[in-house]
Amino acid sequence: MKQHDVFDLMAEQWSSPLVAAPEVKRFSGGILSGKTLQNLSSLGQPVPESLKVGNKRAYVAESLADWLRQRSKGGAA
Repeated sequence: MKQHDVFDLMAEQWSSPLVAAPEVKRFSGGILSGKTLQNLSSLGQPVPESLKVGNKRAYVAESLADWLRQRSKGGAA
């Protein structure tokens, strides 16, 4: 059975299954911004699963947490 870590807690404690691009910074505790994800996407780099409604982008909270986990170095919560 997988042990919960800080990234699971991020997704579980977020109030919605989606994270609007401007809220990525708050979701991540200030370590990442939606603009950074936009820039990475423009460069063809992998980014978390997202969707666009009109001109607004939102990231799937679980996907964003997994993406952060894959890029982190260090211990779990």
